[in-house]
Amino acid sequence: MISTSLLSLVRCPDCHGVLAGTPDSLVCRGCGRPYHSTSPDYLDLRPRVEYAEQTKYLDETLHTDARHETVSPPLLGSRIRNDMLRSFLAPEPHDLVVDLGCGSGRALLWNRDWGSTMVGIDISPFFSGEARRGVDLLIGDLRKLPFADGTFTKAFSLDVLEHLSPQALRDMLAETSRVLAPGGELFVYTHVRKNAPVALGLRWINALGHRLERRGWIDARHERLRKSDHLNPLRDIPELEQVVHTAGFSIRRIRYYTPLVGGFVENIMMRMAERTLARRAARRLEATVAADKVDAEAIREARTSAKAHIASSPLTYAALRMLSSLMKLDLLLFGRIRSGPFFALLVKE
Repeated sequence: MISTSLLSLVRCPDCHGVLAGTPDSLVCRGCGRPYHSTSPDYLDLRPRVEYAEQTKYLDETLHTDARHETVSPPLLGSRIRNDMLRSFLAPEPHDLVVDLGCGSGRALLWNRDWGSTMVGIDISPFFSGEARRGVDLLIGDLRKLPFADGTFTKAFSLDVLEHLSPQALRDMLAETSRVLAPGGELFVYTHVRKNAPVALGLRWINALGHRLERRGWIDARHERLRKSDHLNPLRDIPELEQVVHTAGFSIRRIRYYTPLVGGFVENIMMRMAERTLARRAARRLEATVAADKVDAEAIREARTSAKAHIASSPLTYAALRMLSSLMKLDLLLFGRIRSGPFFALLVKE
């Protein structure tokens, strides 16, 4: 949605000038640049500069499974990430919060009980229907944020930093520091390349997944496509400390996440269930859909029906909640072992 609050917060990404006009036609009072949004649900405030480096998240083929269209409750890995976000960042009603790389907007929807003023920004318009109706959204580039200096008190970024090159990461952190007020906080979930020995268990899980895929029991093609532009710019935690310090941050709190239980649940159990649903959908679609489109449509139908089943079946929802709780063992057992994936709270110095 586009609220009056959002219109009061946004600025020209090129010169940071005030924007005037209507949501579908804004003009910068500083440089005179016009901005036209093609949707009544979000603003389009991309900068004038066209970066050569762009994420594959812009590619529509990544979204053929309809994952972004509707928002389910936070479960499994999403539950872990959202619980850590709530624990580390803990916004209050007076806070102004921005989700940097908001994707479908689901984290904003899950946390509306904060009572904070919240804004979601992403490079592409694959927002869910619920987010379009319920939270403030805009298209923009994290390297040229369309906000004034010191606008927000808190920010978060989930599963974004690993998609950036080293230079893009530095640019993004510098911009985030600029739009945060002094003492403002940034919560991130990402990973560094260096893992602890305990992460060898993940290699075993991935090897098992490959064997099951060769036998046709799971299908991880779409997941590989989603991760195919991971650039993993951070070598290790010392490099993380140096990069965030250069951007004006210090690490206030960090917790590591080696998902052995979570990896087995999501990459084996859930993939096998998804494959079963997709096969059933494919059999139904073979008579009505072109042969070259059956596979994509089956995956889409499988995800859509799974979400609907979770929403309508208290037993299924309870079982997934139980698995989500079980996955927290990874934090309890390995959360102090310095490894690749981590949750961190950065504070603007």
